[in-house]
Order: sequence, then structure tokens, then C-alpha cells
Amino acid sequence: MHVLMTVVEEERSIEEELLQHDDLNDDSGCRITACVVLSTLVSVCGSFSFGVAMAYTSAAEIEIMKDLGLSISQFSAFASFNTLGSAIGALFSAFAKDVMWLDLGRISSGIGLGLISYVVPVYIAEISPKHVRGTFNFSNQLLQSSGTAMVYFTGSFINWRTLALLGALPCIIQVIGLFFVPESPRWLAKVGTETELKNSLVRLRGRGANISREALEIQVVTKMVENDSGSSFSDLFQRKYRYTIVVGIGLMLVQQFSGSAAVISYASTIFRKSGFPVAVGSTVLGLYMVPKSMIGVILVDKWGRRPLLLTSAAGMSISSILIGIAFTLQKMQLLPEMTPTFTLLCILLYIGSFAIGLGGLPWIIMSEIFPINIKVTAGSIVTLVSFSSSSIVNYTFNFLFEWSTQGTFYIFGGIAGAALLFLWFIVPETKGLSLEEIQAKLIYHQSVEINQT
Repeated sequence: MHVLMTVVEEERSIEEELLQHDDLNDDSGCRITACVVLSTLVSVCGSFSFGVAMAYTSAAEIEIMKDLGLSISQFSAFASFNTLGSAIGALFSAFAKDVMWLDLGRISSGIGLGLISYVVPVYIAEISPKHVRGTFNFSNQLLQSSGTAMVYFTGSFINWRTLALLGALPCIIQVIGLFFVPESPRWLAKVGTETELKNSLVRLRGRGANISREALEIQVVTKMVENDSGSSFSDLFQRKYRYTIVVGIGLMLVQQFSGSAAVISYASTIFRKSGFPVAVGSTVLGLYMVPKSMIGVILVDKWGRRPLLLTSAAGMSISSILIGIAFTLQKMQLLPEMTPTFTLLCILLYIGSFAIGLGGLPWIIMSEIFPINIKVTAGSIVTLVSFSSSSIVNYTFNFLFEWSTQGTFYIFGGIAGAALLFLWFIVPETKGLSLEEIQAKLIYHQSVEINQT
């Protein structure tokens, strides 16, 4: 117990020291330099391909099933494989002659998307100034929405093979751009030298910036967490990491099982079932995708993470229930002329609600809360949970939709509604804090909890 108390006191003193120096920081931590902007743009290029892959099944469903003679079961499997190297995958899909090559393309695409889904927000979080970290990280969601918009807008008149090739182009830009961006200073604190760390910060904050304070914070916290425990998979099961792991896995389960992947991937199926013209609905979604993502970019560092997540879950729950009501009325043959337009409006509300919170914020929060020593292993587990869940939702949606159109959306609405409790009581606010300040607070929180028990 004495040893435990000593560790707690040391960690408390480090936290208090980091937080007390908030008012002594110069403006170097608030500078938005060309290097940060360029590095962010390069890192999110692959996210455009992510958006293309997510919406691809909505635009290409009819053509692919017709050209390759796929059944509903085979196409559902194909749609789910994406979440199980985008450029390579797009080439496989573009030149597919049968279902095997199509599935290989989807799987390989999913591998690449799985890698960038966590790495990109982590990298952006580790290079961005703390007061705009959320905004810069939300650009990841913005590029995903841009890719989705391109598919919805052009999918009605571009061949599905050509559409796959278009999704690969940003990956080429990303590969070239990676040669010109700096390494993450937090990563260099773990594996590099002090000189490399400072050189990276100078590039990111500007030549005239005083980076000594930020460099010291990074080194102190990195050393503290590394001395405290290892970085192997088994270390994730230590009690002090329980809170962050629960937050990470919980956010991903909420994000996926509230139906987001299914609504985006099968929007055309939903329109068709409701009686709304698929081409018109897809075009409207294409025009809508980018503007709705701008809301999150604008609000994330003003409102904070928690308010946006709560608003997002509430909006998704309400809109899902309303879609369920629309299909219920359709089944009862009541107000049939209203069902198509009402469904479109509810889908727009659903996707807009998803975009401002649960679409991008779980990945942003993941990039902020895990300490450097478990960031890779914890991130891998959380990403696995996310894409496994998404794969389940993508695969089962068509079967659920055939079972009960209204029941499917009542289930999604119920899950999103229940998620409000998790978001309210469990998920922390990280707005305006540096990554080191977040770690200091979380470590202190866990130390106090362990001490009290």
C-alpha cells in the first residue's frame, strides 16, 4: 500500500505541474502553420477512398448484381467484406470478372481502410495545436463525406468499375505526400532522439516558436507512462486502463450498431423500398454530404465532444424511429403518398446527426485518450471492434430489412437512444486540453480509483 501511495503522489504531482503551467504557455501551441495544414491534408487523402468504399454498395448494387449474377446473400457478403489497401482493392474491384475477384478487392480495400481509420486521427491529434485539434481531426470525416458524396452524385451515371478506380486516386496522392510530412513528435519521444523530437516540433510550430515547453511535456508524460507499464497486449488488461478501453470499445459499438454503416451503404435500397426515386435520392444525398460535415468541423472545438455526441445520438434515435413509423404507415397503407418524401427527410436527418458526432468523434476521442505505451495495441483492439461490428451490420441489414422494414429502424433507434446513457455517464470531455493534460487527468483519475478500493 505504501508503494501504491507513493506512485499515486508522484503521478498527482506530475498532473498538477502540467495543468498549472497552462497560463505560462506561449503562443507556439496555438499556431496553425502551413506544415500542419499540409500534413493533415496528406493524411486525410485516404479518407476520401474510405467514403467511396462506404457508399459504393449503394450506388453499384443493381449493376454489380446484374453484371456478375449475384444473389442478395452474395452481395451482402461483398458489402460486409470492406469492413473485414484501398488503391489495390479498387483495382481488384474494377477488373473483377467474377464474385471471387470482387470479394478479394473488397477485402483488400478493407485492410487499407482499417489501417488508416485509427492511424490518421492519431497522427492528426499528435501534430495539431490543442485549441483546433478537433477541427483538424474532423477534416478526416469531411474527406470521407466528400468521397461518399462523389459516389452518390455520380453513381447513377458512372460505371461501377470506373467508380472503383476513382476511389483509388487519392491514395496515390497520399503515398507521394507522405515523403514530405514530419513524423509525429509524440512518436519520436517514444522511439527517437530528443533532437528529432525538437526538429519535428520546429517544423510543425514554425521556426520562431518556442517549443521547449511542449517538448518537455511530451517527454515527461511519455517517460512516465512507459516506466509505469509495458506496451504488450497483456498490459491492456491492467485495471488502470479499464476506463479508456471501455470508452473506446463502447463508442465503436454505439457508432456501428445504431445502423450508420447500413444506412450509408444501402441508401438506395431504403429509397427503393419507400417508393422514392433512387436517382433523385442519391443525388440529393450527394449534394448534402459535404455541407452537413462542415457543421462538425465548425462546432467541435466550440461546443466540445460530449454535447455533439449527445446531440448526434438523440438525432439518430429520433430519425430512426421516424423512419420506422413511415414504413409502419406504408405497411398499413396509411398516407402512402407521404412515405417516400418523409423517408428521404428522415434519412437526411439521420445522416446529418451521425456526421456531427458519432461519425467522427469516436475516432477523435480514441486518438486522445490512450497513452503512448498502449496506443498501438489499444487502437488495434478498438479498430477491430469497430470494423467487426460494421461488418455484422452490413451483412445482416438486407436480411433484417426483408424481415421487417420498420422493425429494423426501431432497433437502430432503440440502440441510439440507449447510447445516450453511456455517453452521458462514461465518455469524458477532452476539448481544449493537450494530449499530455488529458493523460495526466486520466492517470490521476485511475490512480485515485485504485487507491480508494
